[in-house]
Amino acid sequence: MKTVQKAIGAVAGAALLMGVATAPAAQAQEINFGIISTETSSNLKTIWQPFLEAMAKGTGLKVNGFYASDYAGVIEAMRFNKVQVAWFGNKSAMEAVNRADGEIFAQSVDAGGNPGYWSHLIVHKDSPYEKLEDVMKCDKAIDFGIGDPNSTSGFLVPTAFIFAAKNVDPKQCFKTVRNASHEANAMAVANKQVAVATNNSESLQRLEKTAPEARKNLKVIWTSPLIPSDPLVWRKDLDPAVKAKLYTWIMTYGRLGTPEEVAEARKVLTGLQWAPFRPSSNAQLFPIQQLEINKEMLKVKGDAKLSDAEKTAKLADLQKQLEKIDAQAQKTPSM
Repeated sequence: MKTVQKAIGAVAGAALLMGVATAPAAQAQEINFGIISTETSSNLKTIWQPFLEAMAKGTGLKVNGFYASDYAGVIEAMRFNKVQVAWFGNKSAMEAVNRADGEIFAQSVDAGGNPGYWSHLIVHKDSPYEKLEDVMKCDKAIDFGIGDPNSTSGFLVPTAFIFAAKNVDPKQCFKTVRNASHEANAMAVANKQVAVATNNSESLQRLEKTAPEARKNLKVIWTSPLIPSDPLVWRKDLDPAVKAKLYTWIMTYGRLGTPEEVAEARKVLTGLQWAPFRPSSNAQLFPIQQLEINKEMLKVKGDAKLSDAEKTAKLADLQKQLEKIDAQAQKTPSM
């Protein structure tokens, strides 16, 4: 709690020093909050609207939910300042930081106390496939569902830990490969439209509430290493006064207030499968950046089109990038 209190004070103080009138008043009164497409917009609106309404009430800002058909839609919206704050996964947050002037300021906390979440491969409960090796014969006999290209658990993690590690191109391995949201992939497996698909532990837990019968038809055959919990990102150039309001509210939501107010906030957060937030920064992305570079290194090593000299040069450059991130990670204190 001391870390939260110190962080709130730092942001509020920065806002005062920089001047609360650094942006027009009209801009300071309204923000668009982006929400990545892990499932249908109607389902997302149901669980996110109470949170956005509480945010509006607690900050005095007008808060509009922004929903797109894919992750890139929210990233691009932030890039062009159509979205000022957003919930991302780590991979999409990395893209927002790199391409959309984004900055991580908070991290979600799992309601069950888990330190993060896990990527999975799922199959139908009646499937003959029981383990990863069963689906990696690469005889083009399997229809495979993978996540959005900007999804951490649906795309980056399985690509790095399964396909890049084995030097396998999914399109050369499976009969068909289709990109879809976690929810769509889960339903496709449950209805036997695809044999195998990527998913994650949070999405499967969510499915127990939204489609319990479908969830009963799924089984997990592969689990990844732990993935850091999802971040909240704002644009760096967001009015400091708005940042202060948002940060103070985010860090106290579900912690401070009357017993009734805290209970109601916890109920809203539980609907999102979260507990109260904790402070974070772009340092949260170090493991994801390392994963991305390691994936690229494996890809270069297995690229038959590159000469030995080209491979050596590319790998040396990637190694320098990896060492730079490793050095930054070692210098950065944990939150």
